[in-house]
This record gives sequence, C-alpha cells and structure tokens, in this order.
Amino acid sequence: MKLTMDKLAAGSIAAMIAALLVIGVLNLDRPVHASSATVSVPAPSGAADLRQPGIKRAQVVFAGGCFWGVQGVFQHIKGVDSAVSGYIGGSEANASYTRVGGGSTGHAEAVQVTYDPAQVSYGQLMQVFFSVVHDPTQLNRQGPDRGTQYRSAVYANAADQRDATRAYIAQLQRSGVFKAPVVTQVDGGKLFYAAEGYHQNYLTLHPESLYIRVNDLPKVEALKHHYPALYRDTPRLLTTFSVR
Repeated sequence: MKLTMDKLAAGSIAAMIAALLVIGVLNLDRPVHASSATVSVPAPSGAADLRQPGIKRAQVVFAGGCFWGVQGVFQHIKGVDSAVSGYIGGSEANASYTRVGGGSTGHAEAVQVTYDPAQVSYGQLMQVFFSVVHDPTQLNRQGPDRGTQYRSAVYANAADQRDATRAYIAQLQRSGVFKAPVVTQVDGGKLFYAAEGYHQNYLTLHPESLYIRVNDLPKVEALKHHYPALYRDTPRLLTTFSVR
C-alpha cells in the first residue's frame, strides 16, 4: 500500500509540474530568465552632461534588448512625452516582428524616446539607460534574448547627442563600475519604424505575463528606487492612433 501511495503522490506532483509548464508556455511570447541586478552608475559629467537649452522637444532611439521593458521604463520617466517601440537599422520592407525576430534583417528592437530637455536632460536619460534599462556589456544579447536584434545601441541624429553618448561610455569605462567593456554602439541617420500596435504599452497591458514579471517589472521598480526624482507613477502611454 505504501508503494502504491508513493507512486500516486509522485504522479500527482509530476502532473502538477507538467500543467504549470504548459501554462507557462502558453502565456509566454519569449523565454524567461531572471533579471540581473541594477548597476549603480555615475551621473554624466563634463562632455557627457549634455544640456539642450531652448529646445522644447528632442528625440533619441535606445536599443537595449526586448523593447517591451525598454518602452515601459521610459514611459515612467518625467519629461518623456512618448516612447514608441519599433525597429531600426534595416529596411522598411523587413521592419516587422516576424522578420526582425529572425535576426537577419539588420534591425534592432528599439524605442524612440521623445522628451522635453527642460524637464529631463539627455544625460539623465542615458544614466537610466545604462543602469536600469539594460546591461550594456552584453554583446548581441540581453538577458534571455539572443541575436543582433537585441544589441545595445544608441541612435541619435543630433551630433551633440552622439558626442555626449560616446563621452559617457568613456566615463563609464574609466569608472570601473562594469566588470566587462561597454559594447553599446553609437550611430545616427537611421530610419525608425514603429512596431505593430500589439507591442505598444505591452508592459502596462500585460503585467501578468511571466516574462514581464521576471524581466521588466523589476526595471520599473529599480527606476522608482534609484531615480525617485525622475519617476512618475502613471506611465505616459501611447494611443492606438500613434502607431501602425
């Protein structure tokens, strides 16, 4: 009888585990991997501390892994007017989630950030990007996601933004806060293509997703904890008319 009960118990446990695995697979669009701890980085100084007086609206594109979390963090920053998930680095013909996900189109998943420099400086955005948003030492990957489409990059059409970004990367390298070299690319003159509508506001709309809970919600909490002066509780979401 004892052997029979043991078998029944083992069978029940196995069935429960199998059911949980099935539920997990059905509710995930991406693999799950525990998020890395936020690295405390110094504030930009000198040439990296870019100020843009007189400019009411500025724009930059950040690529740092899956765009769900990147967008979600920037939507919670005061002074950010909009954060749009999309693709950059390849042609318009291939700018779709299915094709970009194959890793051969040249695109990166990225987020176009439009901000008011009077409320949040470019340097502050960079500080959040290099600490909370992603790990800039990971080459062509970010957490569980692998491929050049998940590369670390900053795409800025303004020369002063590119110069400030390079200066900040150099500052981070000198500081020694990272144990490995920063691999973030700096580029400009690339067209940005908004992602499909169902990718927009994804973090806010799908907080129950295991991928979001494990990989992205901790980033929003890190923003709130490490940069309370920049954090806003209500995210600036896109409307359905803002994207394709």
